[in-house]
Amino acid sequence: MKSIFSPDAKQELETRINNLTDNNSALWGKMNVGQMVWHCQGPLDIMLQNKTFGMTSSWIAKLFFKKSFYNDKPWRKNLPTAKFLKTTETKHLKEEKAKLLALINQVHSQRNKTEWAPHPAFGYFTNEQWGQLQYKHLDHHLRQFGA
Repeated sequence: MKSIFSPDAKQELETRINNLTDNNSALWGKMNVGQMVWHCQGPLDIMLQNKTFGMTSSWIAKLFFKKSFYNDKPWRKNLPTAKFLKTTETKHLKEEKAKLLALINQVHSQRNKTEWAPHPAFGYFTNEQWGQLQYKHLDHHLRQFGA
């Protein structure tokens, strides 16, 4: 499984993000490309403890969903999105790409960190699991827009 902590995977993600344009349209879902790039910042912000979005721990979430975050099986299309990671506001792609790339760099710079704070809803992840989760989320949405 690829990880955002791998230099090759990080470079791949950056290239795919940089290749996004306002002409990319969703192959599934309701977001436009600017909204998707904005959305992708949320899980990175959570990992870095920049934001918690008011989430609380859930044993149901841990039991039924946590392992799907870092296994090799791709997520299915049209999975529900948490309300706090949705927007109907206009998002400017160039600005949102710059913010997302900065967050990816910030996360990648901490690739050797051995302990992370727990996710507010899903609890503890190892460094390897965090890296895989972040790659998988970004890959899912980049595929959503054909990137």
